[in-house]
This record gives sequence, structure tokens and C-alpha cells, in this order.
Amino acid sequence: MSTLSGAEFKEQLRQGTPKMGLFVNSASPTVAEQLAHSGYDWLLVDAQHGPMGYETLGTMLCAIQSGGAKAMVRVSGYQDRAGIQQALDLGADGVLVPYINNAEEARQAVSCALYPTAGTRSVYFPQRATNKGGLLGYVPNANKHVIVALQVETADCIKNMAEIAAVPGVDILFLGQNDLCMSMGLFEQYVFPEMYTSPELLEATNTLIAEAKKNNVILGLFLFGTARVGEFLDKGFSFISIGNDLHHVLTQAGAHVAALEGIGAEKGKPWKRRATALL
Repeated sequence: MSTLSGAEFKEQLRQGTPKMGLFVNSASPTVAEQLAHSGYDWLLVDAQHGPMGYETLGTMLCAIQSGGAKAMVRVSGYQDRAGIQQALDLGADGVLVPYINNAEEARQAVSCALYPTAGTRSVYFPQRATNKGGLLGYVPNANKHVIVALQVETADCIKNMAEIAAVPGVDILFLGQNDLCMSMGLFEQYVFPEMYTSPELLEATNTLIAEAKKNNVILGLFLFGTARVGEFLDKGFSFISIGNDLHHVLTQAGAHVAALEGIGAEKGKPWKRRATALL
């Protein structure tokens, strides 16, 4: 079970200690709890793309924390004050704010996540966030423990990276290669998956790395699978997701299906998977 405070978690990341995690999109507290016991350092409930409301979100956060993992929430954007407030009040250790394009949007995201005078988060009691330490135990210390991550996924974000990375309160700059490639037009220029190793994406990634290091900001990113984890560890990324829960289900199901096809062939009783675009 993790006993690291949010501040300790962030400091270890800044020192280069890898923290591996997973996005959770299934809106299932049961799945979230099982994954929290799988050994990942953190799990992120994806309220941007997952179909969960606040009541389900609260239960999922409890489930994740029962397994000892840090619990994050991806909200809908920097303008989602209600989503950021609810995630943190419900006990999330931090938030991931997508689609940041400039420093002003970054400042708004940070402001929603931090109490005054560093930000504009509203104080309330009682709530799940204050249950363990009480109002005076939680609120005065929250700003140093809350994890504020901003997603780097647009061409404008890269263009304005120097200003964004310098915004006070930004803990993690989180690279989303899929959307960044789309924003930069790389899906139109390259045959899939060549855009992921293109010189244009490499240049953008290097800009992110340089500005993050200059400002002592943690580097994070989303990957599907483990094939490129070592490459990005070498680049200084320490907060890494290797997919999401639904991707895990599909890849494990695919492994079983392939094994069954092999067994059928071996025994002279051929079996083939049903046609699907996913496996």
C-alpha cells in the first residue's frame, strides 16, 4: 500500500523515479479496485472520454485508493471548474487537464486546482477530501500535495511551451502523441504509424523536454503498451501510462484468442475468432 504523500510522490518523479500507471475508462469501481491492486503506482479515471458521473467517480476514487494507488482524474478542460472541484473534493490526488493551448489556459487550470492565494479553489467541509485530516489538516496542506498535470496535445501548446512550462503550480506536462499528431497534420502526411517517429513529432517532443527541464516540471506521456517505455525513460519521462483498462482487456483477450486458435490447429479441430476490427 502506498504511503507517499502527494508532495513526496511529485518529488520522486522530479528526481527521475518512474511512476507507471493506467487510464480507467470503463466507469467501473470494480475494475478500478482490481487494477489498484495490480501494482501500478497511479490510476487515472478518464472523465473526459469515460461515461462516469460524479457519483460513480467518487466510488471509483475510493476503490483506487483502497488498493494503495494514487488516484487522478482527467477533466474536460481548463474551463471545467466544476469537474476539477468535484474531482478534488471527492478525494482525487490530482487532475489532468487536457487541450491546453497557451499560458492563460494553463493558469486557469492551476487556479481551479489550488486554494487561495495560489488559486481559486473553493473551500468546503465536510467532504471526502477532508475526512482523514479534517478541515485544518487538509486545506492548509492541499496545495503542496495536489498533482496538477496539463496535457500537451496541440500544435499551439508546443508553440507556446516556454510560457506554459513557466506557469507556477504546473507539476506535470503530459504528452498526448495521438492528438498532437492530429493537430500538427501528421496523420495526413504519414502512413500510420510512421507519424510517431517522424522528425516533426521528435522536434515538438524535444521542445517539450527542454522547457520542462528548464522549469523543473515532470514529464509524462500516454503510450499503448510497453514497447517504447525504455525510449521515453531515457528521454527523462517518469510519469508514464501504458494504455487504459479497456485496452488491457482487449490485449489480454487477444492473447487468449490467439492461443485458442493455436490449440485448435494443433488438435486438428480448427477454431477461428469471429471477425472484428479490434483484434
